[in-house]
Amino acid sequence: MLYEPHRFTLKDGREAVLRLPDPERDAAAMVKYLTDTAAETEFVLRYPEECGRYTVESERSFLEGFNANPNSLFLTCFVGEQLAGNCELQFNTQIKYRHKASVAIALYRKFWGQGIGSAMFRAMEEVARQRGVMFMELEYIGGNERGRGLYEKMGFKEVAEHPDAVLLKDGSTRSLVYMMKRL
Repeated sequence: MLYEPHRFTLKDGREAVLRLPDPERDAAAMVKYLTDTAAETEFVLRYPEECGRYTVESERSFLEGFNANPNSLFLTCFVGEQLAGNCELQFNTQIKYRHKASVAIALYRKFWGQGIGSAMFRAMEEVARQRGVMFMELEYIGGNERGRGLYEKMGFKEVAEHPDAVLLKDGSTRSLVYMMKRL
């Protein structure tokens, strides 16, 4: 999917850019990012040791596929040369579901609270509206109050909860919370 890069200013005054990933240039940074963000919080759906399957070659192929897919948008956010985070918008293609799109977002902890998440949601919403989407939906791991706050700020409402959907290493479980936003 095509997307023109969007520059914006972070709360601390630095400049950031939302753009499609460059598979050749960004694959190595993405592999590191996947492992690092999994280690920073329990609110992503993988543990760091599960990231060993990601290689620069596999990530390059993954990014090429996303960029070529007209039914998905994968954006990266860079602050200078540093990858700060990514977001994903997935369009449904089945007739009965094509009025909805799923979103996901993740950031390095050091970039939390700088306005990147809000910018990502605005970008995804703009693309979804252009596509004629009526609802955006997401799910998050219960207990992620910071994420929930962002989602609510961006207009998402909780619609369901799947108890015990996530099993942590310590044997405890977390729910998956489903949210939707009407466009």
